[in-house]
Amino acid sequence: MSLVANNISLGVDGVAHLDEISCKLERGKFYTVVGPTMSGKTSLLHALVGLSALDSGTITLDGADLATVPVWSRSVAMVYQQFINYPHLSVYENIAFPLRRRRLPQAEIDQRVTAVAETVGLGKLLTRLPGALSGGQQQRVAIARSLVKRSDLLLLDEPLVNLDYKLREQLREEFLNIFAAQGESIVVYTTADPNEALLFDAEVLVMHEGRLLQVGPAQEVYTRPATTAVALIFSDPPMNLMPATLDEGGLKLADGVRVPRAAHLQSLPPGPYILGIHPGDVALDASGIAAEVELAEISGSETFLHVRRGDLRLVAHLSRVHARAEGENVQIALDAQRAFLFTPDGQLAAAPAPASGV
Repeated sequence: MSLVANNISLGVDGVAHLDEISCKLERGKFYTVVGPTMSGKTSLLHALVGLSALDSGTITLDGADLATVPVWSRSVAMVYQQFINYPHLSVYENIAFPLRRRRLPQAEIDQRVTAVAETVGLGKLLTRLPGALSGGQQQRVAIARSLVKRSDLLLLDEPLVNLDYKLREQLREEFLNIFAAQGESIVVYTTADPNEALLFDAEVLVMHEGRLLQVGPAQEVYTRPATTAVALIFSDPPMNLMPATLDEGGLKLADGVRVPRAAHLQSLPPGPYILGIHPGDVALDASGIAAEVELAEISGSETFLHVRRGDLRLVAHLSRVHARAEGENVQIALDAQRAFLFTPDGQLAAAPAPASGV
């Protein structure tokens, strides 16, 4: 029992928003769609819910073609980036709204609303109006109203993007429990943040420019990105990518920089490649490669250090605060054991074994 998209395409004013997307979403599972702005994430949700007509392809749910099912009668619930609540209705009535439209018995409405409100942490706020709630609480109301419908398909379009950092962190952790209780529903959650997808540790669909680039478990996509495009999208900061030549002595980079040939690269033939290194695998090292600081971004207890050596540019993701001035000389080291190699056309050629904890 599943939802299947088969070669679906969708264009708007001559611009392809979805380009022959095919995927299979199983009941009772949680999926994260990851991609930058304008990658097609929202267009995919609109196609699934029936808000946008397809140019070609089909979408079926448990074998039934959704094109034959009117939008208003589809078993779908959707949560948007913006809080969409009825300001004149209490939290209780906001959540109960879709159930009242179905004319369900009051006893069942009470039971469902109470249960869902407790699940999302609104149990003590049912009598309040949305205007008296915080942003995070208002988004919980919108989510609860979708959950209470018990739809076959629950779609969430970057629901945390407009919340502050602390609220996002709190709700991300709670979502893991909330969505685990959805039974046979298919849950599809979009985000531009790969770290969010890694936290959920669910099946991931990586999108870019309307195309589906890779599908698989989050950890697998992170440790074995199929292409350089996936490596850039599914890493924050993006993976460092640079031209390299593999020979018997190792990897030769720009400006005469060399990186030892690690064991996982031994079977590759010599020739041109693209070297990929996660920023977390670039370190400050007194015996490393001489480089010049372009920018030091300090975020809390972390530093994103942008350095340059001739044509070679790298970002290092460092723990703790490292205050460095523009133009300051530093020495950096690339962990050869963590090197990815891609073919010149961007296909994965070799990847290191997953690091512990990944």
